[in-house]
Amino acid sequence: MDKDQTIGFIGLGQMGKPMAANLLSAGYCLRAYNRSAGRVQELGAAGVTPAAKPVEAVASGGIVVTMIANDQALEEVVQGMGGFGEALGEGGVHLSMSTVAPATARRLAAYHADRGSAYVAAPVFGRPEAAAARKLWICVAGAPAARSRVQPLLEVLGQQVYDFGDNPASANVVKLAGNFLIVTALEAMAESFALAAKNGVDPARFATVMSETLFGGPIYQNYGRLIASGIYEPAGFKLSLGKKDIDLVQQTANESRVPMPLASLLHDRLLSGLARNRGDLDWTALALGVREDAGLSGGS
Repeated sequence: MDKDQTIGFIGLGQMGKPMAANLLSAGYCLRAYNRSAGRVQELGAAGVTPAAKPVEAVASGGIVVTMIANDQALEEVVQGMGGFGEALGEGGVHLSMSTVAPATARRLAAYHADRGSAYVAAPVFGRPEAAAARKLWICVAGAPAARSRVQPLLEVLGQQVYDFGDNPASANVVKLAGNFLIVTALEAMAESFALAAKNGVDPARFATVMSETLFGGPIYQNYGRLIASGIYEPAGFKLSLGKKDIDLVQQTANESRVPMPLASLLHDRLLSGLARNRGDLDWTALALGVREDAGLSGGS
């Protein structure tokens, strides 16, 4: 795609800001909107053009990237007051990189199709540091021509792009199922580390052995280190967002008639964390609840 074309970018949170910065450094022109204008101003030196509302970030027939915290906020920037949905116009592409429900993807895809534009879902796996390093894993789905058009952007943002076909909802199913696997691993690590600690074994040493042998991989290595050391802030991914994602997993499972008993357990674990005012801690802080159940004090 032509780098002289201005790309709209909406949502400059912990993930969106480094992603936008990477597009700017790759030579793309951006017009950006964020609910807190200060984050847009922080990218001003890099050449971003600020937009006062979502509709001002898009050009008719252009591309707009959204990285929004939840389904309601995403639908609001598209269809709400000052939303960009009508202005995107014939031939435009909405590249949604948020973690949202498959049902939301289907609604927005239909909304855009009615207006001659296209909706491409491209949720990501990776924390803010991975976003900054262009090391995200990206799952993409949408109309072939639209997918092809946004592919150069995705290649700037991630280390690998996985194609899941023409139905945008498919990418969101993959993302939710993947996040379910991650938080299930967090709970399993927290429980096993508590068992080790209760019996006089250093959790950090146990975590090292497991991540170097049976469970070699970034989830067990990186999250295991955080849980074993009791480091829950600053949050790379907030516990409150983990609770949101498990809610979406359960919603999708109910619609699909897929029993997921572990999702119910994880829902309650994360809800307990919210009740204890831990929503702004990293989602690894669910381990605090496990330790409390085991009669262990402290976070490590």
